[in-house]
Amino acid sequence: MASNKPAPTATFETHSFGSGSENEAPGTWGEWNPTEESIRPVRGRHRVAKQRNGLARSSTVLGVGVIAAVGAGGIATAQDKPAVSISLPDAIADNLPDAKSLPGMGSLGSDDADSASDVLARAPLSTAGLTAADSEQGATDAGEALRARILQQAERQQAKADATQKAAAEDAAAEKAASQAKARQSDAEKKIEAAKKKAEAEAKAKAEAERLAKLAASFSLPTSSYTLTSSFGQSGSLWSSGYHTGLDFAAPTGTPVKAVHSGTVKSAGWSGSYGYRTVLELEDGTEVWYAHQSSLSVSAGQKVSTGEVIGRVGATGNVTGPHLHLEVHTAGGTGIDPMAWLNGKGINP
Repeated sequence: MASNKPAPTATFETHSFGSGSENEAPGTWGEWNPTEESIRPVRGRHRVAKQRNGLARSSTVLGVGVIAAVGAGGIATAQDKPAVSISLPDAIADNLPDAKSLPGMGSLGSDDADSASDVLARAPLSTAGLTAADSEQGATDAGEALRARILQQAERQQAKADATQKAAAEDAAAEKAASQAKARQSDAEKKIEAAKKKAEAEAKAKAEAERLAKLAASFSLPTSSYTLTSSFGQSGSLWSSGYHTGLDFAAPTGTPVKAVHSGTVKSAGWSGSYGYRTVLELEDGTEVWYAHQSSLSVSAGQKVSTGEVIGRVGATGNVTGPHLHLEVHTAGGTGIDPMAWLNGKGINP
């Protein structure tokens, strides 16, 4: 802050008053020496006092305002700038407040110069800009108060950023947890569904096994001590149709031939290339043919039960050796694979 320069000294010319000389130049005056008689007594001293009081108040305000401006404008301690000489009019200088009454200046009048210097260095030049909150927090310097407020604002912004980041992290964690829970639920549902399907399959297999077991109890193999030699659909010149129409059980002549299921004998006798043949009709209309028998034990119209002997293995008709030729026909007369049909009834030749 620049110093105030001393006011320039005005040069006054002295003139003589009251000479009345005609020889004097126009506009010149003589020297005037006031005396007690020539000066009119001052009346109403209260006016002078009032003026002085007003000057004192205005001077005090001006002095404090100058100090406050220095403190608020610099926002620094006295050591930050070199000392500057300030020249003030005597009327203002005489009415400046006592230096000891200023903040941080009370110790300057002590004998301990070093202590006073330390106090002055720490004391603020002004309390301008300080709030009640700053005073409560121990801030005594406008610069420190501003720094404190800046730090507080930075801390609040950092706290807000941290809170935002924390909220985002919590949201991400919640979303991840929800996704994992959904995945676990999906896996659990898949496992439950797989277990359900497995249980259903096991139950179905069990039911089928029970059905086959029941059928097996009611169905029987057509003979015993046999060897399978020719299967259904096998091609060759041995068969007039060009392919085999049944399933052959090779066995010694005289081996018993049994009814595979309960039914009624539809026919029993000679049948050309089939030799001696028995046709057994089941309850559902399915026909089972027993061919190439050496002898017959039943006649047409006779009812038989599962496992009952209906004839003997032989080599009659168009054969190359003793065996039982077994054919299966649907109720409509279509020939089907005897092996598949027996398997469906729980019988595995």
